[in-house]
Amino acid sequence: MTQLTDLTTPCSPNWCPGCGNLAIWGAFKNAAVSEGWDNSNTVLVAGIGCHGHIVNFIRLTSFEGLHGRAIPVASGIKLANHKLNVFVFTGDGDCLAEGGNHFMHVCRRNINLTVLLHDNAIYGLTTGQTSPTSPHGYKSKSTPEGNIDNPINPLALAISAGATFVARGYAGDIAGLAKLIISANRHQGFAVLDILQPCVTFNKEYSHTFYRDNVYQLDAGHDVKNKEAAFAKALEWGEKKIPLGIFYQVEQPTYESQIPQIAEKPLIDNSPERKDLKELFEKFV
Repeated sequence: MTQLTDLTTPCSPNWCPGCGNLAIWGAFKNAAVSEGWDNSNTVLVAGIGCHGHIVNFIRLTSFEGLHGRAIPVASGIKLANHKLNVFVFTGDGDCLAEGGNHFMHVCRRNINLTVLLHDNAIYGLTTGQTSPTSPHGYKSKSTPEGNIDNPINPLALAISAGATFVARGYAGDIAGLAKLIISANRHQGFAVLDILQPCVTFNKEYSHTFYRDNVYQLDAGHDVKNKEAAFAKALEWGEKKIPLGIFYQVEQPTYESQIPQIAEKPLIDNSPERKDLKELFEKFV
């Protein structure tokens, strides 16, 4: 516990007892201490949802954006200073509903960001409505007769859209999750880590017991460079069939590495050129 103290704020987390966010918080702090992430090299960006509270309990520079807009904010930060470790904390509703368009396009652009997707298959902050990852037939406050939509598969979407690092972890495995967070951040390119995170208050189907009984680790025989194999594993779901680990990882040029204006040094280190704007005003004003 001594290691965690340096990153802990005076505020106590106010998530529900047993919430998966508590474990994600612990895993991220362990990873930060291990990797030396601090205010000189790291920025956190969060969306709106229960996950977003995490920025209030970690002593790192943070920004909490509008609902579904964490990814574009993080992209701007990365382009302004691509030497920073930039983490996006987002939920299944925040990322895949309001933010679905941003998620799809950041995958194909391969911006060097790490997205930690708190996936509890419910809108927890607004007290239990069906989300984009809620299963078909799921009954909630917004779908009392059962969800008629098919759920989005975050991993399959990320792989098909062009993400170069795609993984899944379980909040209850703090040590394993910390390792996945570190691997995702070390990857040069867009990394998405889907984190199975029980909502103990509003989602009684995807409980800690359900995940403990049904998850398994991808073994060394899984080829992370094989997109078809990764896609097939991403589609597995059910009894004893929920894989964890790195599904897909390939090296491709990052978005920012292809921009000549920041090829040699970050944008923040470039002094703006001072020009006489008189001629410009005379022409257009």
